[in-house]
Amino acid sequence: MKKFVALLLAAMMLLSVTAIASADEEMRVAMITDVGTITDQSFNQTTYEAAKAWCDENGVDFTYYQPATDTDADRIAMIDKAVDEGYNVILMPGYKFGPAIGGVQEEYSDIKFIALDVGEGDLGGAQLGPNVYCAVYQEELCGYMAGYAAVKLGYTHLGFLGGMAVPAVIRYGFGFVQGVNQAAVDMGIADQVTVEYAYGNQFFGDADITGVMDTWYQSLGVQVVFACGGGIYTSAAEAAQKVENGKVIGVDVDQSAIIDGTYGEGMTVTSAMKGLGATVKTLLSEIKAGNFAAFGGKVETLGLVGENPEDNYVGIPADTTQFVEGVFGPNDYLALVAAMFAGDVQVSNAIDAMPAVTVTVNDRGKIK
Repeated sequence: MKKFVALLLAAMMLLSVTAIASADEEMRVAMITDVGTITDQSFNQTTYEAAKAWCDENGVDFTYYQPATDTDADRIAMIDKAVDEGYNVILMPGYKFGPAIGGVQEEYSDIKFIALDVGEGDLGGAQLGPNVYCAVYQEELCGYMAGYAAVKLGYTHLGFLGGMAVPAVIRYGFGFVQGVNQAAVDMGIADQVTVEYAYGNQFFGDADITGVMDTWYQSLGVQVVFACGGGIYTSAAEAAQKVENGKVIGVDVDQSAIIDGTYGEGMTVTSAMKGLGATVKTLLSEIKAGNFAAFGGKVETLGLVGENPEDNYVGIPADTTQFVEGVFGPNDYLALVAAMFAGDVQVSNAIDAMPAVTVTVNDRGKIK
């Protein structure tokens, strides 16, 4: 009996020491890119820059890995590599990580995974373990803001160029249409406003898509295109560059620097943005503070949390949106956000059918 008690006490001490070691384990952060790169001026770059800045400020080791191909196998291979090299917090930006999560969360139950823009529908039926946190965003809200602002600023022939017709892109597009419609109704010009609507069926621009955008700008008279889907903005911007005062609306992040810097100063009217950086920094801070248990196992939908745009996870940029005082200025934007937060402005997140609107929407399907 004494031998058993001694063995039991020894085991308990070992468990206690292990727990302390686990709690004191050095935090090391790795990011795995999806199909894009850390210079894509979109999802990957924003995630990378936010993670690197946070890790630099907090003295935490950080690196990133880029899969060789756009496959689940290569994404999982990079997760394996990160774990093998001692990284215990892994950031995964983009819905394409959904299929990988089910397996790696069980195999690496001691690793904390943060998945951005990965919803329940992306997980293939897998149940989240306590070591995974997924964030999705109310894209319809910032899409609405961008559409509303564009019409208020005087644009009456608009375009939506989506990447692939995945839920996040559709929510952006349908929210945009709703915002365009409401602004037109408020101004009494719904019969004068038209939206051309199409998906490129890929997340990058090319000659074929640019050709369609040339037709929109040059033949149809489109004034501004909301280019929504990774690098597909290049086709919209290349076409806008060929006409006088051609405009583009960016997505995911404030894309004014890359679009204006590459294709022409003043081309970007605004951008429909997600708070990717804020999400990354919040979760890394919570992990460092030992609070990840409050987040693990959850898929959270992030959107408006208050009337102050700076507190929210979706919005348009206050500094670079081409506001016009007396037409649609910064205070008008603040009023719009307050009305949306209060519920006075309702935006549907349904993606099964184009929203019923008064303005004309020409649904042109998929370009490729």
